[in-house]
Amino acid sequence: MDTHHDHHCDDRADAHGDHHHAGHIAPGEHGHAHGPGWWPRAWHEVVHLVRPHSHEARDKIDSALETSREGMRTLWLSLGVLGATAVVQAVIVGLSGSVALLGDTIHNAADALTALPLGVAFVLGRRAANRRYTYGYGRAEDLAGIAIVLTIAASSALAAYEAVDRLLNPRDVTHLWAVAIAALAGFAGNEWVARYRIRTGRRIGSAALVADGLHARTDGFTSLAVLLGAGGAAIGRRWADPVVGLLITAAILLVLRDAAREVYRRLMDAVDPELVDTAESTLQDVQGVLGVGQVRMRWIGHTLRAEADIVVDPHLTVIAAHERAVAAEHALIHAIPRLTAATVHTAHLSHGADPHASLTHHHAGQAGATGPGSDIASHRH
Repeated sequence: MDTHHDHHCDDRADAHGDHHHAGHIAPGEHGHAHGPGWWPRAWHEVVHLVRPHSHEARDKIDSALETSREGMRTLWLSLGVLGATAVVQAVIVGLSGSVALLGDTIHNAADALTALPLGVAFVLGRRAANRRYTYGYGRAEDLAGIAIVLTIAASSALAAYEAVDRLLNPRDVTHLWAVAIAALAGFAGNEWVARYRIRTGRRIGSAALVADGLHARTDGFTSLAVLLGAGGAAIGRRWADPVVGLLITAAILLVLRDAAREVYRRLMDAVDPELVDTAESTLQDVQGVLGVGQVRMRWIGHTLRAEADIVVDPHLTVIAAHERAVAAEHALIHAIPRLTAATVHTAHLSHGADPHASLTHHHAGQAGATGPGSDIASHRH
């Protein structure tokens, strides 16, 4: 006996909607703790300067943030402040010719740009699925991610080129007072964003927003580094400005690396292996499930969908087997953050001829193919 069960959560607002995810922070999101006291916080900020947080769109969202109008307003307002800061800095770059400030401008602009997939996800991702786009429009977020990676790559190449050219062909940086003001403006903008995000995040219980605030705070120190270049130029050290520009370019490249890696993983349907482990152990604990076969997951936008094979008693009625499938999906939705739907296939213990035998030749030559028709020995008990 085989039954399939696929229960869809309509925009996470039905019976399996938001209340199933309240308080969950997805693995890979900014849900890690930063210990009490000033030393753990200071150490985290130092480490972050070398290895920034992920900039992937889904990492900026958790359930508390997504369902809070205040949280989303905070996110977009803070990104607007960063964008405005970058515009002001760009004007002063044109006046002064500081490549260090150019790098910081690109860095702040890159941070603002990485939020675009989030906007795309909320605008297009809410459009209803149709007969052509049967899974909806969540993949638009990944397409936006590609565009952003290419934009950051081009921007970092420009920043590096300008810094190297300035080292080879030294020129004076003018309007040093304006460069210093722009550096302080970059620090002030990031610090304002940090305080605003952290305060709102703690109020609404969003770990993602709090961690993004910590990220903005460490970015503020990058802006302060521009002061070193301006100070060096003021005392006749022409090399100081381009050297700082190269250091900031290195920070942009770290952002680029993380963003490119995440976009690649999303396009290849990668998920955190811990999610699969959690799903398998969760299914094993469902009453009436005798074994677990293959479990698959994929991101569509910033939500997850899953497919799973479970083994049940061969003597169950269709109704009873369907109830096991419903219970299995229900357990998965509770256990896996951001999971909105799961297709659960029920197979049974050996009882006469294998009903999947006719499908076997369709999997020939497929490495690791263990679909619903796999031999029962492949199921975990």
